[in-house]
Amino acid sequence: DVQLQASGGGLVQPGKSLRLSCAVSGFTFADHSVGWFRQVPGKEREAVACINRGASALYADSVKGRSTISRDNAKNTLTLQVNNTTHEDTAVYYCVIGHRNRGCLWVFRGTSQDIADWGQGTQVTVSS
Repeated sequence: DVQLQASGGGLVQPGKSLRLSCAVSGFTFADHSVGWFRQVPGKEREAVACINRGASALYADSVKGRSTISRDNAKNTLTLQVNNTTHEDTAVYYCVIGHRNRGCLWVFRGTSQDIADWGQGTQVTVSS
């Protein structure tokens, strides 16, 4: 079965780091770009970070310089760490897997032509 299971959400103090993981099954994980989106109620969904098959990463400007996305092809897992968090990092975070022929620039578009599947979302709240 195809499944993307995100974990690691919760309450984070401003200035601290958030770390999310996503376990992927049902895909040949190493063949796909994978990434993270986030969404705040009332706002458009935002691409956050993506890592392609060659382990090259792409970051949104909002998190660039304070985030790291990584993948473990042996464990079929994807990880995102965002440092120095602010209230603006509060959102539901979704892990995604791109279609086989989609690099990160395509995955960032977030369309059904680019994204093969979405995780269920995990809430991150940055608050003191």
